Amino acid sequence: MVKHLVTLRLLLLRNSLRRSPWQLVAVIFGAIYGIGLLIGVTVGLFALSNAPVDIGRMVVVLAGSATILGWLVLPIVVSGIDQTLDTARLVNFPIPLSQLLIGLTLAGVLGIPGIVTLLAALATAGTWWKHPVLALVALVCAALAALTCVVGSRMVTALSSTLTSGRRFREVAGTLILIPVFLAGPIFAGTFSGLDRAQGALPGAAETLSWTPLGALWAVPSELALGQYGAAGVKFLIGVGTLVVMALVWRRALAIVLVTPARSASRKAARGKLGLFAFVAETPTGAVLARTLTYWIRDPRYSKQLIIVPLMPALLWFYSTTNDSLAFFNGMAPIAALLLALAIYTDLSYDSTAFALHMSLGVTGRADRTGRALAVLVFAGPIVLIFSVVSVWLSGSWSLLPGLLGLSIGILLSGLGLSSVSSATVVVPVPAPGDSPFKSPPGAGFTTFVSTLVTWGILTLLVAPELTLLIVAASTGQAIFGWLGLVLGLILGPVFFVVGIRWGGARLDRRAPELLESLALQR
Repeated sequence: MVKHLVTLRLLLLRNSLRRSPWQLVAVIFGAIYGIGLLIGVTVGLFALSNAPVDIGRMVVVLAGSATILGWLVLPIVVSGIDQTLDTARLVNFPIPLSQLLIGLTLAGVLGIPGIVTLLAALATAGTWWKHPVLALVALVCAALAALTCVVGSRMVTALSSTLTSGRRFREVAGTLILIPVFLAGPIFAGTFSGLDRAQGALPGAAETLSWTPLGALWAVPSELALGQYGAAGVKFLIGVGTLVVMALVWRRALAIVLVTPARSASRKAARGKLGLFAFVAETPTGAVLARTLTYWIRDPRYSKQLIIVPLMPALLWFYSTTNDSLAFFNGMAPIAALLLALAIYTDLSYDSTAFALHMSLGVTGRADRTGRALAVLVFAGPIVLIFSVVSVWLSGSWSLLPGLLGLSIGILLSGLGLSSVSSATVVVPVPAPGDSPFKSPPGAGFTTFVSTLVTWGILTLLVAPELTLLIVAASTGQAIFGWLGLVLGLILGPVFFVVGIRWGGARLDRRAPELLESLALQR
C-alpha cells in the first residue's frame, strides 16, 4: 500500500506536467532556480567549516529553526497548497492507518518542498566535513530534522482540518497572508536594519532555540564539536522525542479525520433576498454586473487582488522616505488604476466551468464584457479619483492633478477595454473555485507572467499620449500640458473602453466553446 501511495504521488506529478507544455517549462525554470538556490546554500554551509564553531552553530540553528517553523505555520495560513494526496480524498479507501502514515510521509518527502528541504538539511554536514564523525552525526540529525518538518506539517494539517475546511477561514487566512508578501520590501529592510543593530543578540537566540524542538537536532553536531557531550545527548533526545510525539499526535488526529471527515458549512439564503441583484437592471448586463460584484466581495481569489490597493500608500511612503523624495506619492493613482484595470483579465478563468451557464442562457459576449468591466468601475472609479487628489496633496504637487487624472482615467478605462479582449483570448491557469488563492497548476506563474507582460506593453502604447503630456507638464511646469492630458484621458479612455468591450464581446461569441473546453481541462 505504501508503494501504491508513493507511486500515486509521482503519477499525479507527472500528469500535471503533461497537461500543458507551459507547465513543464515553468517546472524546468523552477528546478533550475531551486538547484541554484541549493548550490548557494551548500557552498555557504561548506564555507562555514572555516569559521569558528560558534558562528557555524548560530547560522545552522537559526536557519534550521526557521525552516521547521515555516513547515508548521504554512499549513495553517495557506491551506490547499499541496493536496495531491489530501486525506479527504482517501477516506473512502480501506487503507491501514500505519501504512497510510508511512505513505503520506514518503509522499511529503518526495514533493518539491520536501526534496529541497531534505537536500538543504543534508548539506549542513558540509559545515563539519573536516571532522568525519561530526559530519556523519550531522547527516543523521539533518535527516531526522527534515522528517520532523514533513511529519509536523502533516500533523498540523490533520489537527486543523476542521478549522481550515471552513470557507470563511480560508478567505481570511488567504487574505491576511498577502499583507506581509506585499510589504516584503519594507519588512526586509526593517529586519536587516534591526539585525545590524542587534547582532549581539543572535548567538543568545541560537542558544535558546537549541534547547527547543525547533533547533535541538541542528545543534547536536556543534555541541559535540565543543566537547559538550551531555548537552548533545539531551538535545538529540529532545529532537527524537519531538518527532515521536508529532507522529503519535498525527496518527491520532488522522484516525479522527478518517472516521469523521470535516465538512464545509453550508448556508441558505433567505427567500426573497436577492443581494446585489436587487439593485441592478433586470438585463443580462445587470445580472453579470451583480454576479461579478458578489465575487469581488466574497471570493478570496478576487479579493486578494485588492489587498495591495490600501497598502500602496504605505509602500510609497517607504520608498519616499528611503529616497528622500515625495514624488513617489504621485504614482499612487496610476498604479492603482493599472492594477484594478488588469484585474479582470483572468475573470473568465475564475468562472471555471460555470461559464457554461452564460452559454446555455445565451448571454451575449458584449453583455458579459460590459457587466464585468462595470463591476470593476463601481469601486475602481472612486479609488482612482481619491488617490489622485490624496497623492498631490501629500506631495504638494497640485499643478500635476489634471495630468494625473488624465493618465489614471486613461489607464483605468483603456485597461478595462484591453482586459475585456485578453480574457476572451487567453485562459490563464488559476486556483479552482473553493481552493486556496495560492493553489495553482505548476505552469500558472509562467503563463501569467507572459500574458501580463504582453498586456502591460499594449496598455503602455494605448496611454502613451496621456503619459507623455504628464511628463512634459512635470518637467516644464506648464499646467496647460496637464489639462491637455486630462482632455485626452477623457476622450481616449472611453473610446478604448467601448472598442475593447465590442471587440472582446465579438471574440467571446466566436470562441466560447473553445474557451469552455480550455476551462474544463484545467479542473
